[in-house]
Amino acid sequence: MKVRSFIYIAAVLFITASCKSKTGINTADSTTAVKPNSPPPAWAPDMKPEMQAVIEKLQSYGDQPIETLGVGQARKNHSPADAVNDVMKQHHIAQTVYNVDTTGTDIAAAWGKVHLRIYTPKTGKAPFPVIVYYHGGGFVIAGIKTYDASANILADKTGAIVISVGYRLAPQYKFPYAHNDAFLAYQWALKNVASIKGDSTKIAVAGESAGGNLAITTALKARDKKISQPVAVLAIYPVAGADMNTASYVKYGDALPLNRPMMSWFLKKYLNKPNEVKDPLIDLVNTDMTGLPPTTIITAEIDPLQAEGLKLADKLKADGVTVSSKNYDGVTHEFFGMGAIVPQARDAEMYAAAQLKKAFGI
Repeated sequence: MKVRSFIYIAAVLFITASCKSKTGINTADSTTAVKPNSPPPAWAPDMKPEMQAVIEKLQSYGDQPIETLGVGQARKNHSPADAVNDVMKQHHIAQTVYNVDTTGTDIAAAWGKVHLRIYTPKTGKAPFPVIVYYHGGGFVIAGIKTYDASANILADKTGAIVISVGYRLAPQYKFPYAHNDAFLAYQWALKNVASIKGDSTKIAVAGESAGGNLAITTALKARDKKISQPVAVLAIYPVAGADMNTASYVKYGDALPLNRPMMSWFLKKYLNKPNEVKDPLIDLVNTDMTGLPPTTIITAEIDPLQAEGLKLADKLKADGVTVSSKNYDGVTHEFFGMGAIVPQARDAEMYAAAQLKKAFGI
């Protein structure tokens, strides 16, 4: 009888663990196992160990600095996402399985098309809230695939549909193509989410880095064109200013995975002429933010963009916008989406999801 009871309990525990893994919870205790192999770099002596392990792996590929490369070669460089995946393999950490299905569609755009990848919860009751998500990459590199983890995480943790936007990249498509594509995708969502089981009254916009800029400017365009506003904005370490002499640019000008030379390279590739850096769609910290929906700003300490992200939060508040913001010490640009390894990323992911769910009323 005792043996049967033991077998039964073991079976229940196994089934319970299996069910948890299918809902996007990584059952491996990855955060205690991942440690760096060397002391912290001189440019970030207080970097968290798990974050440092990712940066070490990124450096181990031996890629040439992006700012020294042509665009084609720069796009072949390894990404922080590659480093995370390889660190997980090294430490035998299972990839998270998300409670999400993916499909894709193309929408017509000026001189071409824009691809959308749609992440839909496998469970829950339709119509679902919707998040229009914009990836990072300085308007020049990366894409939907590089930021797949972030889109999956947002869909899994909010129970919302995520539409990840493959906006077109510079220098083939220079300013304001990315901004126009971002707004086009938002307009498509307003008109078409019912066809993908979405709720057109509960649409938020979100993005990281360059995508954080696109999320905010999409809300600005909706305001200015007097169309339905998103219910919330999530901007994660957004590109928000034209000043490369801020305190964080000075302190972390040589950081990884983003530094001052890289940002200068990105903007030169995207902008048509230098003075466009002062355009209201780029220099957000000096743009009128009046009338925007509740906005969440997430920043990282070891990031040249930290200061402008914090300044943007202050500007939004000064212009009467409801703002929630959180800074994470000891982590770098691109830390969001690394929750399987980096504890601060996992906290940021939960914080972002909570803010979006609040806006959705769920």
